[in-house]
Amino acid sequence: MPLGKFHFQMFFYTGGGAFIDGYIIGIIAVALAVLQPQFDMSLTVVGMIAMAMYVGMFFGGILGGYLTDLIGRKKMFILDLSIFVIASIPQYFVTDPMQLVILRFILGFAAGADYPISATYMAEFAPSKHRGALLGGLIALWYVGYGMSFLVGYWMLALGEDSWRWMLASSAIPAIIILLARIKMPESPLWLASKGKEKGANAIIQGIFGKDVVLSESFEAKEKTSFMDMFKNGYGKWTLFIALFWTLQVAPAFAIATFIPEVLGQLGFADGNKEYLGSTIMSLFYLVGLIPAVYLVEKIGRRPVLIWPFLVSAIILVILGITSSWQMSFTYSITLFVIYGIFNTSMNIHQWIYPNELFPTKIRGTAVGFGTGMSRIGASLSTFLFPMILANYGLEMTLYVCAGLFFAGFLISLVMAPETRNMTLEQTSALNKSNDKLSNKPDSKTGII
Repeated sequence: MPLGKFHFQMFFYTGGGAFIDGYIIGIIAVALAVLQPQFDMSLTVVGMIAMAMYVGMFFGGILGGYLTDLIGRKKMFILDLSIFVIASIPQYFVTDPMQLVILRFILGFAAGADYPISATYMAEFAPSKHRGALLGGLIALWYVGYGMSFLVGYWMLALGEDSWRWMLASSAIPAIIILLARIKMPESPLWLASKGKEKGANAIIQGIFGKDVVLSESFEAKEKTSFMDMFKNGYGKWTLFIALFWTLQVAPAFAIATFIPEVLGQLGFADGNKEYLGSTIMSLFYLVGLIPAVYLVEKIGRRPVLIWPFLVSAIILVILGITSSWQMSFTYSITLFVIYGIFNTSMNIHQWIYPNELFPTKIRGTAVGFGTGMSRIGASLSTFLFPMILANYGLEMTLYVCAGLFFAGFLISLVMAPETRNMTLEQTSALNKSNDKLSNKPDSKTGII
C-alpha cells in the first residue's frame, strides 16, 4: 500500500512510547542534580538510581517482546502504558532513594517492553519503500521527549527544593495521553495471520485500506512462537549482531545523556545553570541528525548510515577528551557535543530497523525485545560506572572510554551489517537462508541481495 494518513497516525501512536522513554531518561538527569544534596547520596546510590531504569528495560524487553508475539501487539500496548502511568505518579512521594530505585526499575520495565511492541507494530503496517524511514523516524520522538524533559526540568528548577518531585511525576501526563490514543488502535494483521486468523487479519486491512486490499504475505497456519527460535535456523548471527551493535550504541550514549549536566559542569560551565541550558540546546539539535538519516537510509542503504556515524562519534569524543582541560569556550564545547549528537542520532535509527527486518513475524517482537534487553545491560553498567569513572579518573579518560565503545561498534558493523533496503519483510527475514555472501549492492529491480 502507498504511504497514507493511517501510517502517519500509527507513527505517532507507536512513537509515543519512545517519547515517554526519552522523557523519563532525560528528566532524571536534571532531577538528580537537585535530589542528590537533599539525600546526601553516595556515588553508588546515584549510580543505582541512574541504572535502575536500564535494568528494568532488560527484563521488560525480554519478557515484553516474547509476550508481544504470544498474546498480540494491542493487548501489550494497553498494559504497557498503564504501567507507565501507575509508576510515574508515586515518584512525587518518595522519602528514600531506594524507593526511587524501585520505581525507576518499574518504569524501565515498561519502557523496555514498549520497544518490541511499538517497533513490530510499525514495521508490520509500513510500506516496504518507506519502512526504514518510518521505523528510523520513531527515534525522533525519543529525542523530542528527551529534549522536552530538559525544558520542563529547567523550568521547574524555580519550584525549589521539591522541584525534583514534580519533574519525576510529570511523566504521567504524556503517558495518560498516549494510553487514551492507543486504545483505538487495531491489532496487527500480520500477527493475526501468523496465528491462523487470516480472515480476521484481512477484515482489519479492508476496514482501513478498502475492500480490494488483502494480505500479500503467506503464512503457515498458527505459527508457533518460541523464544529459542532466535538462535536457530541461521537467525543466531542476526541475534548476535543486533545485541552487539545496539549495546555499543546505547552504553556510551545513555551514560553521557544521563550525566551531561555534570560533564558540562566539569568543562567549566557550572555557573548560572549553564549546564542545564547546554543540555537542552544539545538535545534539541540532536534531532537534526534524523533529517538526513531517514532520507539516506532509503536512498543509499542501511549499512553506511550505521557504520560511519559510529566512527565519527568516536572521533568527536576523542577530540573532546583531548581538549577537556584546555578551558575552551561554551560555544566550542556545545558545538562538538551537537556534532556528536547528530551522528549518534543518525545511527540510532537502526535500533528500530534491523531487529524488525531480520526476523519473521512469529518471533519479530521476541527478537526486538531481546535486542532491547541485551543493550540495556550495557546501558545499566555504563550509567552505574560513569559517575565513578568520572570522579576517579577524570573527564578526559571517561570520554576516551566512551569513544572506544563507539569504535568497537564501527568495526562490528563493518563486518556484520547486512543491506535490506527496498526489500519486503518476507525477503529481509529470509536473508539467513541465503548461501550468498552479504553485499551492500542490492539488485536494482528487486532489492534482493
